[in-house]
Amino acid sequence: MAKRFGGKYSPDGQKEPVNGSRPAFERARVDPVGARANLMFLPAVPMVFLALNDGATGLITALVSAAVLTGGAFMLREGLKAEAAYVARKVARRPALPRKIIAALLVGVGIALAAYRSEPGLVAPVLYGLAALGLHLAAFGIDPLKSKGMEGVDTFQQDRVARVVDGAEELLTEMRDAMKRAQDRKMELRLDQFQTTVRDLIQTVEEDPRDLTAARKYLGVYLIGARDATAKFADIYGRSRDTQARVDYAALLDDLEENFAARTRALLTEDRTDLNIEIDVLRDRLQREGVRVSRAEDI
Repeated sequence: MAKRFGGKYSPDGQKEPVNGSRPAFERARVDPVGARANLMFLPAVPMVFLALNDGATGLITALVSAAVLTGGAFMLREGLKAEAAYVARKVARRPALPRKIIAALLVGVGIALAAYRSEPGLVAPVLYGLAALGLHLAAFGIDPLKSKGMEGVDTFQQDRVARVVDGAEELLTEMRDAMKRAQDRKMELRLDQFQTTVRDLIQTVEEDPRDLTAARKYLGVYLIGARDATAKFADIYGRSRDTQARVDYAALLDDLEENFAARTRALLTEDRTDLNIEIDVLRDRLQREGVRVSRAEDI
């Protein structure tokens, strides 16, 4: 379905962001599941139809092979999504389940079964299966096998952050889905701009889990209220096109965005203050040990 897009100079175009906020598309995310991954669903289809006249054994083998290949395609999609989430975060655990590797194994088994249907035996199917496995790994790679940015991070605290962040992302998704009922492209873009500001706060908390206590209310209670207000606005505006409701909701987003941005700036300032304190303490210790330390004007 065609989608209408507006710009700065279009009749209903957005004005320049205010209060130093950044464009909504700055944190836009490309769908990690591309055409190559979707094509992996195709081999199972002709395999089943070509085996219809091969008797019961050939048909069952083809069905099992098709099922395994389809499972591999689904596993690949999930692996690409997990990898994209891992890459997007500066601090992340490695995926608990190596989905892309499992997908490659399933594809290898599926191709081996398909080859067995044509060439019963052991050597040829195994060779075909290994070739398919290797080509799959070459095309899509393997899963991240180690965590990143976790050095010196309390894993218990990081787990708490992960739960809060996942909950916040779910609320943002619900807000975006609810806004579609309003059928107002300009307000969808305004909501995207607000969500960009929210994700700035999310990234700040991910990078330093100690900030969770100060930001938890924003990523929980305030976002729940924003989601409920968005759903209510979408229902009212979708039915009546109430201009005053639109103005009130836009003002609410302005207030929320300003508060989220202020909270993010405060956390960054506190982090800088903590760093300066740590540096001063370290300098004092070094000087007591007789090590001469030169002071820089800024860090």
